Amino acid sequence: MNVIKTPLEGCLILEPRVFADERGHFFESFNARRFGEISGASVHFVQDNHSQSKARVLRGLHYQIEQAQGKLVRVVSGAVWDVAVDLRRSSPTFGQWTGVELNAENKRMLWVPAGFAHGFVVTGDHADFLYKTTDYYAPQHERTIAWDDPTLAITWPVNEPVVNAKDAAGTAFVAAETYA
Repeated sequence: MNVIKTPLEGCLILEPRVFADERGHFFESFNARRFGEISGASVHFVQDNHSQSKARVLRGLHYQIEQAQGKLVRVVSGAVWDVAVDLRRSSPTFGQWTGVELNAENKRMLWVPAGFAHGFVVTGDHADFLYKTTDYYAPQHERTIAWDDPTLAITWPVNEPVVNAKDAAGTAFVAAETYA
């Protein structure tokens, strides 16, 4: 597995080794021992999620202020622009973001550690987005930062994204609850 460090401490792009032939392909999408070696983190995933979205749908920027979730995310069909925002006040990259194209062809994954907000926008006709989480979904602790927050100034590659009411009403970054 090829590991690409992002500008945000602990947030990693993972490129699996793909074995392909005329029948199709195979790759290992997660191995706890290898993941620990490359990330320095010991994780225990407790939940798998599958999100299916249409063209231009933007989901995020979500996080849980308690029961913070680390997420290992990937796309199995279609394409997205995936974004992580560092919400750890003790981090030198607090308030910074990174983005990466995840799609069915490149098979890249993004490790988003606990302490980050996360979101994505569909850049093709659709996307089937899979993610593993290190803690359970807790709606009472879920928070949303405005996807178009001017302080963050995230460069989304889609004009006029489709957002739901919750995401449209996201909190400004300067007023958002963050981590120590």
